[in-house]
Amino acid sequence: MLLKLVIFIAASYAALLLLVFFAQSHLIYFPQTGRDIAITPAQDGLAYEAVKLTTSDNETLHGWFVPAPSAAKGTILFFHGNAGNISHRMDYLLTFYRLGYSTFIFDYRGYGKSSGSPSESGTYHDASAAWQYLTEIKAIPPSRIVLFGESLGGAIAAWLATQQEPGALVLASVLTSVPDLAAELYPFLPVRLLSRFQYRTIDYLPSITCPVLVAHSPQDEIVPFSHGQALFQAASEPKQFLTLQGGHNEGFIFTRKEWAMSLDEFLITSLGAP
Repeated sequence: MLLKLVIFIAASYAALLLLVFFAQSHLIYFPQTGRDIAITPAQDGLAYEAVKLTTSDNETLHGWFVPAPSAAKGTILFFHGNAGNISHRMDYLLTFYRLGYSTFIFDYRGYGKSSGSPSESGTYHDASAAWQYLTEIKAIPPSRIVLFGESLGGAIAAWLATQQEPGALVLASVLTSVPDLAAELYPFLPVRLLSRFQYRTIDYLPSITCPVLVAHSPQDEIVPFSHGQALFQAASEPKQFLTLQGGHNEGFIFTRKEWAMSLDEFLITSLGAP
């Protein structure tokens, strides 16, 4: 009887490992959480350009370019998190607009109106296509571009900062890596061996030469505060840490005027005069 129980437990555990290994993309990407475009910048009074990009591996990405109200202080290339789409980030667009920055925001492959299915290498292709759009089509100097990533998008932004030379990098509520976070969430599983996704933000930071702002909340219930602290320690100077308040989906920079002003001060210092 005991042997049968042991065999049953072992078989169940093995089945769980197989499930996690093959289904882990569904634990990382949530493109179906609000797949439809709920609102456009125009509905919030913002002029914008609808943009279609083709990646190097022939996926079509959908995005919006929102110009600053007057001469832009800089341009923010925004990388959203792993759920929803660009229409769910309208508060960011409004904040950047009011601070005097142009913004390009786009959906990764498989999200919103973009084609394909998300993958780690795919999101890096997407980031490169967005950078190429700003620097080649819009002719914006790299030194005037700010890479801004929230949550999983921070890992993608950090990767791009190792490939290019942006004016600044902002990481808001970002994880050190997928295996690090998974090991904390599932301590009963050998996730570091199982993980097919890396997104190793912490490994990208030491080689990034632009100024870095790390923003994180001690109350973040999804990506622990310790991840933000570790990222800040790994980043090279010049760097700055901004302590937020509230949960992972509450502690946004735009929710408090003083946080938005801290961001603006950091960017003015980092980018210099237009």
